Parts: sequence; C-alpha cells; structure tokens
Amino acid sequence: MRVISKGIVDGVILDRYGKRGTQFNENGVPSLSIPIEILDAPEGTVSFALVLEDKDAIPVTKGFSWIHWSACGITKTVLEENASRKDKDLVQGLNSWTSIQGGNQSEALSCYYGGMGAPDRPHIYELHVYALDYLPVLQNGYYVNELYHAMQGHILDSYTLKGRYDN
Repeated sequence: MRVISKGIVDGVILDRYGKRGTQFNENGVPSLSIPIEILDAPEGTVSFALVLEDKDAIPVTKGFSWIHWSACGITKTVLEENASRKDKDLVQGLNSWTSIQGGNQSEALSCYYGGMGAPDRPHIYELHVYALDYLPVLQNGYYVNELYHAMQGHILDSYTLKGRYDN
C-alpha cells in the first residue's frame, strides 16, 4: 500500500494546509485538509483510518505528539482537499487543538482537521494511513487512543507519508 498527496511537493507540505493558508475556523486554526490518495490497498480492505501527527511538537508541548487529524470509516481511496469539512461520511476524532496547549478549543471545532502551525522551527508531519479488515464503530469526537484500540487485530497494512511544514 502507498499513499500520495498533491498537497506535498518534494517533501514539503503546501502553505495552504497550515498557518500560511487562507481557510481557518473561528478560532484561527487552519481548516483546509490535505488531499490524499491511497494506492494498492491490500485485498480484503473494508475501510481506512488515518492519523496526522507532529512528533516534533513533543518538546513544545512538554511531552506529547500533536494530533492534527484523525478519521476512520473511510471507504474510498481518494480524499479530496477539504474532505474533513466536506465529507459527511467520515468519522473524525478530536485533534490536539482541544488541549490546554491548543487553547481549549471546543470539541465541536476539534473534530476536524486542525492544520499545521509549527511554532518554533520546521516540523515533519506524519500521515499514517491504515487499511482495515472492518469498519470501526466509533463516534465523532473519539480520542486517538480509542482509534488505536479499535484497530488492534484489524490492520491489514499501513503507510506513513511525511512532509515538512516551515514555521
């Protein structure tokens, strides 16, 4: 399995998907989600799940990876730009903007893509995509650990696509 994105060019995430973009939620958090395409999914794949995280945020947050987006119940291989807001069939988890470090953004606003905003230096963002042999039963607003528990024993394959976003 492979994952590609028109939003990542030569290993760099395009400005519009983060703090230098033009689409923001009412709290000023970047909201235009990056497009992705999943190629060569394994036989038996029923659905996909994704987690977009920033491990370079660990020193800034004093101990945890920043979750920018998580989604499951994905039954197609192409997510267009802004799918987080447009695709009503996605089940989306809370991102880290709901945390103290993220300004305690409401859960209602944090159940979507919350784009890149590296505060200190360029960060590498990891988009983990999982091919699953079933459709997880989660509700919007789940925590990413709940997704990982739901995927246990059901991951057929996975792929990590990385991209840099400058501060």
